[in-house]
Amino acid sequence: MAESTTLDSLLEMGFDRNRAEKAVAHTGNQGIERAMDWLMEHENDPDINEPYVPPAGNTLGTTEVQGQSPGDISESTEGAEQMGDAKTPMTEEERMEQVKRLEELMKARQEERRERERKEEIEREKQRRKQGQELLQVKQKLQDDEMKKLAELRRREKMEDKLAKQRVKEKIARDREDRARKFGGGSSSTGLSSPPSEAPLQSPPEDQGPPPAKKDYDDCRIQVRLLDGSTLSTVFKAHEPLAAVRVYIQMNGETGQDFNLITPYPRRVYTDLDMEKPLCELGLVPSAVLVVTKK
Repeated sequence: MAESTTLDSLLEMGFDRNRAEKAVAHTGNQGIERAMDWLMEHENDPDINEPYVPPAGNTLGTTEVQGQSPGDISESTEGAEQMGDAKTPMTEEERMEQVKRLEELMKARQEERRERERKEEIEREKQRRKQGQELLQVKQKLQDDEMKKLAELRRREKMEDKLAKQRVKEKIARDREDRARKFGGGSSSTGLSSPPSEAPLQSPPEDQGPPPAKKDYDDCRIQVRLLDGSTLSTVFKAHEPLAAVRVYIQMNGETGQDFNLITPYPRRVYTDLDMEKPLCELGLVPSAVLVVTKK
């Protein structure tokens, strides 16, 4: 009677017969509440609406009977008859009241389930946001590390460029000191060394010998005319490259812009290949005038 009451109650509450039979079978006929819980937990199963097929040799309501001996079955039957005689059937009003109570219980269970699912969804959303923030922090850290590497690389490049310029300055300063010691005087404000004083003119002898051999000059006086019309003048070694003159101009005049060097007479524009050639090879010894022009 209890099993039939559970199944009938589920059918009266509007459950499909297949679902009701499965709920009663899978819960072992332990009451209407357990059956309702099972239905709510398995309502989305793909086979929930398929007809219930009991195991071989077992039908709904006969599981316990098959596991009993004939004597037990007889005793159970007698006990059921006695209980049936003692239990009065429910009236229609009582039955409707029980169905109403079960429906309210089911609504409460469904509300609890919806609340649980809502909390789980909120927790999942929190986890997604947390993972998104962690991923954003990782990306930001990678970008910061890359920016630090670029900044360090630029700092090193600037330091190397500064050291290179410092070496050029020191070389020019040493050359000036060497020239000052050679000519016996200090350098002027423009880095010029005082030229040796000219010897007094003497009347040539009446009987002159053959012309003297061509002199090899060790120094070269270079005068540079800048873009603004000002001039620079200094002395270089005859075997110094033209690049030394260019560095001198960059340090003392035309800084921050690129330029060409030319000689007006005869006109010649010096290329990057000429920068490595010595002044004596370019025909600028013992003195020459260079003009700075824009590229």
